[in-house]
Amino acid sequence: MKIVFLSDDFPPESFGGAGISTYELAKGVQNAGHEVFVITTVRSEKEASLSDYDGLKVYKIINNYPEKWRAYRGLYNPPVIREVKKILKKINPDVVHANNIHYYLSYHSLKIAKKYSKAVILTFRDTMAITYGKLQTKKYIEDFDVRISWLDNLKQAKKRWNPFRNIIIKSYLTYVDKLFSVSNVLKKALEENGIKNVETLHTGIDTLEYEVSSERENKKIVFFAGRLSEAKGGLVATKVMEKVLKEIPDAIFFTAGTGGKWLNREEMKRTLANSRVILVPSVYLDPFPRAVLEGMAVGKPVVGTCFGGTPEAIVDGVTGYVVNPFNIELMTEKICDLLKDEVKARSLGKAGRERVRDKFNLEQKVKEYLDWYKHLVHIS
Repeated sequence: MKIVFLSDDFPPESFGGAGISTYELAKGVQNAGHEVFVITTVRSEKEASLSDYDGLKVYKIINNYPEKWRAYRGLYNPPVIREVKKILKKINPDVVHANNIHYYLSYHSLKIAKKYSKAVILTFRDTMAITYGKLQTKKYIEDFDVRISWLDNLKQAKKRWNPFRNIIIKSYLTYVDKLFSVSNVLKKALEENGIKNVETLHTGIDTLEYEVSSERENKKIVFFAGRLSEAKGGLVATKVMEKVLKEIPDAIFFTAGTGGKWLNREEMKRTLANSRVILVPSVYLDPFPRAVLEGMAVGKPVVGTCFGGTPEAIVDGVTGYVVNPFNIELMTEKICDLLKDEVKARSLGKAGRERVRDKFNLEQKVKEYLDWYKHLVHIS
């Protein structure tokens, strides 16, 4: 089969979680014997091209616009749509698998995909089909209530609010043959806000890539595998580590990136392997953080948030700990417990690695998607 993946961001220009997950899925499908293409977007003219990335044919469309127009251009982005139409018409794919398209490729690409392919799939990797940013309303943080009102969206969007945005998104979703979510909690959020018939298919990772040996076996490193942003729990992490260092002065705090600096993939793997504990304290509905899976894949215990999809990956007390990130004392206690007890840390880490291999391995997820591709193409 010919399969085209749509993703606003894609390596090597972007190494965000959604882009990496889309890349790994596309590569897995290609390795299974199918012809794979990727359509993505870039911000500079020199990056725009048809290029090869790790054996994948990647069409890079240049586009950029002020964020204030996202509620409109994210629905229909004419310059990009013209290029998407040309590319799909040329390839004539069996399947178009859309991922994050809410910024540049736009939801209108789903309508174009329906015209030029036999089946269209969309994997939701965030809440942007129902929100204007991260889902972190007061009612979600306090009561895990995922319902979003028009007033919630207005407060988040402010002057960027488009009263017809979510209605138009739902109309574009009628061109999709199958909707997937990367976690059960994201599926619940989508369905409780009017996007029905969503099936969960968790992200998978290539566990063989994470068989990395540790170079600092005895170091008490706590690794915050994300940017130090407020939503990702940067403020929480800072407060927690202040308390950890008072109790364990030789503890070391690492972060994956601040400002414009960011660890590349190989550096990330080595840092994960060299750490004692992986910290993922997101304070929003973080759909299914790759950092959790990656930490477990290298055999490290993860102290993760109770918000979003993290509790679907971590088995509390078995592969790590699930903690409300606003409970600074409890999060500090769990981290200190693992820093002081290396045997327990190893035990939880081993259990985590086995869980990733059993439940979240890439090969298994690729097969599940391929089964759906074949089914949808057949019934078309």
